[in-house]
Amino acid sequence: MRNKTKYKIVVSGAADVAHCCPDIKELSKEIGREIVRQGCVLLTGATTGAPYFSAQGCKEEGGMSIGFSPANSEKEHLKVYHLPTDQFDLIIYTGFDYVGRNLILTKAADGVIIVCGRTGTLNEFTVAFESKMPIGVLKGSGGTADLIDEVLKRGYRPKKKIVSDTNPKKLVQKLISLIEKEKKSNNK
Repeated sequence: MRNKTKYKIVVSGAADVAHCCPDIKELSKEIGREIVRQGCVLLTGATTGAPYFSAQGCKEEGGMSIGFSPANSEKEHLKVYHLPTDQFDLIIYTGFDYVGRNLILTKAADGVIIVCGRTGTLNEFTVAFESKMPIGVLKGSGGTADLIDEVLKRGYRPKKKIVSDTNPKKLVQKLISLIEKEKKSNNK
């Protein structure tokens, strides 16, 4: 275990992984495992796809997995949104649909990891980016993750608090280093 503080790390990614890289399930699980191995807590949108796979990896390592649901209740989470509950130690029912859930989820974290993704992932990325949060991007995972450099280049925005890697372990390590640097500067 690397750090004494249990940082909260969001895994944001595609709920539908059809457009992601072929090994998205294993990469996502490994991100979840590494979050636990590095002494952190996993946060996700309590959804399917890449976030769900990361929650599976987290639970395989005996870690803490917290989901943030767009629903008002467990019943709505299951019956209206058709989202899973089985990989989460705790689910927070925000009642704010996807947009509100994304904001609350992202702001609850110390850092965010982008894995593949679609529009919702881009929304979570922009919340983290505009909030000046540490962000990690899993390169080569497809979707939003592979478009972020281009989006930032076209928007003429600096990547001061963004790290990337193709290796889940290295990515989590880089993100934790960025979080620790941020925490130290907050205490000065």
